[in-house]
Amino acid sequence: MEKIYLDYNASTPLAPEVVEAMKPLLYDYYGNSSALHWSGKPVKQLLQKAREQVASLIGSSPNEIVFTSGGSEANNLALKGFYFKHRSKGNHIITSKIEHPAIINPCKFLEQVGANVTYVGVDRYGRVSLEEIKKAITKETILISIMHSNNEVGTLQPIKAIAEMAKQAGIVFHTDASQSVGKVPIDVKELQVDMLTIAGHKLYAPKGIGALYLKEGIQLEPLIHGAGHESGLRAGTENTLLAVGLGQACEIATVQVGRKEIKKLTEYFWHQLRTVFGENVVLNGHAEERLPNTLSVNFVNKVGQDILAGIPQLAASTGSACHAGSVELSPVLKVMEVPEHIGMGAIRFSVGRETTQAEIDQVISWLRQIIT
Repeated sequence: MEKIYLDYNASTPLAPEVVEAMKPLLYDYYGNSSALHWSGKPVKQLLQKAREQVASLIGSSPNEIVFTSGGSEANNLALKGFYFKHRSKGNHIITSKIEHPAIINPCKFLEQVGANVTYVGVDRYGRVSLEEIKKAITKETILISIMHSNNEVGTLQPIKAIAEMAKQAGIVFHTDASQSVGKVPIDVKELQVDMLTIAGHKLYAPKGIGALYLKEGIQLEPLIHGAGHESGLRAGTENTLLAVGLGQACEIATVQVGRKEIKKLTEYFWHQLRTVFGENVVLNGHAEERLPNTLSVNFVNKVGQDILAGIPQLAASTGSACHAGSVELSPVLKVMEVPEHIGMGAIRFSVGRETTQAEIDQVISWLRQIIT
């Protein structure tokens, strides 16, 4: 049975070059990167190279990159680390209602320890309102965190405009770019962000590795206390194996990120869906300001989970869940106010470097058989 993977937003396979870059760490380079002898020095050099590769992809300095265990830890370090370090200056945080749980849940935790969090809404395309963010700012606001792109519907947020607004108000700005890095060009200086989250397994690096861009001068309270690893921000011997993998993935992405093939493939997919299903298929998210690989659609009056269950050889994600005969929309679709009879048929297709047009045609054929 042919299997087709269209869930690259959930996780990506390891790029072959990433695997090759990691191999020496499995055999030859086993020293501790903090050690000063012959076994530690080459490992430290590999770690530094990885830091430089990550920094190069987003236009930062290597000393502004903090390696973490993934996007979730990077988000937690940004939110909790900043709040605990600066809560004497104010206790107000602004974020959006469609953030990933790795933002929403840390904010919920911080509310339990004294933070006041405002969750701003979005329009029907999943874009935040600059005016609503501006209205939410108070003299107690110390941090704004808005995702660069939505992992479910692919909508890109007006990050630069939000960052400029935050800067004018003297507020630090963080963006979760886990879904964006490697898919669209990102330059932290151009965006004017103070902190930015990277997740390795979204850009062909291993799971269990990520990074936080931390603008020089921004101070955080560490989540993990111990020795002075990662400039004192994350205690524990660095996972050089995975960091090297992330570094190599970022180097590849500097070449891949500007290519148009994936966007053309996504556009072809959407055109074929409209040709076959007409008005019975509806796009989620913004038509233009979106990730080039992400296609979130609703099959009207159908249940996305049922459709995918009927095509077990297809890997994709649904935006609705069935519970005891009823259908519950995802929190993102709810906030976007997608009608239930439309949103219950939500499926997120996300393509990647290995996806072919022939695979798209096969998926269209499967969908036609199941739905019609």
